Order: sequence, then structure tokens, then C-alpha cells
Amino acid sequence: MAEKVIRVDDMDGSEGSDVDKRDFEVLGRTFTIDLSDDNYKRLNELLDGLAPFIENAAEVKAAGKGRKSRTAKIKGYTNADVRSWALREGVEVSERGKISDEVYAAFIEAHPDAKPDA
Repeated sequence: MAEKVIRVDDMDGSEGSDVDKRDFEVLGRTFTIDLSDDNYKRLNELLDGLAPFIENAAEVKAAGKGRKSRTAKIKGYTNADVRSWALREGVEVSERGKISDEVYAAFIEAHPDAKPDA
């Protein structure tokens, strides 16, 4: 049994012997699309026209979501350890977020085995 594959242009829905899978690259990423010869020519013209703009533009990086690390600045202890100690000792510390350098210093002073993480 023979099968016939009919490719359809992804842009205009046309069928034809010139419709083929076409790969193209944009900003280091490769894409593929089924296009006729005419639409493939249009794509290449658009990419050629876009190239000078990309070459002269600066990439904008997405804003970070902050540090994901939950480790303390002290080897062998976590931020939770530091916060628990601070609360027991009556030292003011936030429930979340950055722990002040003063709280870390007091923790290190109270724990001789605590060493600042370099």
C-alpha cells in the first residue's frame, strides 16, 4: 500500500509540489515551517531586513526573581536556624527576606562553631 504525503503551506494553506519543510534561524534558535517557494522567499526577505536591527540592538535580560538560595551566610546553619535562634534570644529579625549582618554577627558570636561562608 502506498501513501501520498501532501504538504500544506502553513501561511496560506496552499498545496503544491513546491511546498516543503523549511528551517530557519532567528537569534540562535532554529524553527521549521512548511512553506511554498514564494512564501519561503518572503520569509528570507523579512529575515534579511530584520538582521541589521538585531545586529544594532542590545538584548534585554528578564528581571531576576531574587536569590533562590535559602542557605545562610554561615556554614553548617540555615537561615531558619539563625531566625529561630534570634527569636529565642529576643533579637529582632524579619520572618522572611534578608537577615541583617548584625543578626548574623550576633549568631556567630553565640555559636563558636559557626563560621562565615566566604
